[in-house]
Amino acid sequence: MRPAPESPYHIRRLPSGLPVVLRPMPHAASVAIGVWVRVGGRYEPLAHAGISHFIEHLLFKGTRRRSCEALKQAIEGIGGTLNGFTAEEFTCYLAQVPAKYLGRGLTILSDMVLHSTFRPRDLERERDVILEEIRMSEDNPGQRVHELFSQLLWPNHPLGILLAGTEETVRRIQRPQLVDYWRRFYQPRNLLVVCAGALDAERTLRQARLAFAGPSRRAAARMRRAPRLRPGPHVQVMHKQTEQTHVCLGVPAMPRTHPQRFAVELLHVLLGANMSSRLFREVRERRGLVYEIGTHVRRYHDTGAFVIYAGCDVSKLESTLRIVTKELSRIKRELVPARELARAKEFYHGQLVMSLEDTMDHMLWMGEQVVTVGRLSTPQDVTAALKRVTARHIREAARRLFLTPRMYLAAIGPVPESQAAALHAACVLP
Repeated sequence: MRPAPESPYHIRRLPSGLPVVLRPMPHAASVAIGVWVRVGGRYEPLAHAGISHFIEHLLFKGTRRRSCEALKQAIEGIGGTLNGFTAEEFTCYLAQVPAKYLGRGLTILSDMVLHSTFRPRDLERERDVILEEIRMSEDNPGQRVHELFSQLLWPNHPLGILLAGTEETVRRIQRPQLVDYWRRFYQPRNLLVVCAGALDAERTLRQARLAFAGPSRRAAARMRRAPRLRPGPHVQVMHKQTEQTHVCLGVPAMPRTHPQRFAVELLHVLLGANMSSRLFREVRERRGLVYEIGTHVRRYHDTGAFVIYAGCDVSKLESTLRIVTKELSRIKRELVPARELARAKEFYHGQLVMSLEDTMDHMLWMGEQVVTVGRLSTPQDVTAALKRVTARHIREAARRLFLTPRMYLAAIGPVPESQAAALHAACVLP
């Protein structure tokens, strides 16, 4: 896991087994700190879906040494921020503080992660908060359609369930299950500490060693493999009286470390990452069918997804889908012109470089790499990999992804039942 000698990154493993990744950024005035846990939604039994997210909420509610208010005030009282999020393959707790308070940030995060109390009254109060979060998601069709798409793509699997769980599973989870799950996975060998900003590497390592001292066991976290692809196309419509019809059209994609991953990233830029992309230009600018359209790529250990999202009037749904599938077919058939590909590469590189100027974004970029694949690429590594992608590589990736039997469509809106056959037909690539 060690970077090359000339790398600006420092990667060490402390005596407790805790790995630490550091990126000194002398120009910065702040430090971003992340404590990453190698467990997330994919590791949960279906009966306890949402337990990782439940624990994330509870770790902010107090420890043996500090109350909920004391935790927040210790960071916010110095101008910092404190937060956390749960993903499918990891959970992250993070703080951003003025550089001189790095030690305090490490202390507060370690106290939360290693010494939380899970008081029964906090548990019940937070259960209600999470239930409201689930209901809010159900009331937001623009968000709900992505969840519907995941359910369609990965049925009866943790990847197809909302990270917050369901109302049924959240009501079922009790304190013994929460504490057992926390004790199994929240210990140094299953954690990763990442810091980026105005820091001294050796001093920060000493502070991390003090903050995360203690015994550690090997955690036996195992994720459920993604289910096999069901030949399609598959269409699911949730009928709802919304002003717009919200739609996700997509395909299963390559895993996180697949050799074609950079070709897929550039496909994303070419098709839907910005206002110069083909779908934005064809569907919105030239035809005025939608206000919003875009693409995104989901990356996991053994699978992924390439997703196109749009919102349009129900009367324009079929036209929108026909134009989208026409563009998918075109990028499979024709080589991307050299100028367009060069612009896509410059966009990807520019977005990466600009984001890495920020200490928080840099910390998140490092942490996700190391916690998921155990190694760290430099921005120069990424740039070199992008340069090697040719128009033929783009076409090969498109031909592998965009096939009619791989198409999945989820929609939420006032879609008449009589339109179901037409939606299936719209998933057939010309």
